[in-house]
Amino acid sequence: MSYYISKTINATMDEAFAKVSDALQLVGFGIVTDFNVSNAFKNKLEIDFRPYRILGVCNPPFAKKALDADNKIGVMLPCNMVLQLMDKGVEVTVIDPVASMSAVDNPIIKEIAQEIKIKLNSVIDSL
Repeated sequence: MSYYISKTINATMDEAFAKVSDALQLVGFGIVTDFNVSNAFKNKLEIDFRPYRILGVCNPPFAKKALDADNKIGVMLPCNMVLQLMDKGVEVTVIDPVASMSAVDNPIIKEIAQEIKIKLNSVIDSL
């Protein structure tokens, strides 16, 4: 089982971010964190690294359901999504929530992860 869902699109980083943001909103997700790895590496390590951003994406109704089912599940939230510039465009990768939640022994969490996977797959497919 792969731990991620991925697609490379022909876009700049800014264009990819806008497309991802729009696609996430259509399925009830928002971007709650945006960590620019390449800027951090430049500022903290004085090294150049390809454009690379880690986005924390969240669907509040699903997060609420998950927290109601398991009050410790917050350690696994939000879902991480990566945008990185590659030779053939921007690779957009998101965690597979079914894979990431497989260690959680709670049928409600497994059901929620399945629903979220469907939504995140639709985001990746729409790009």
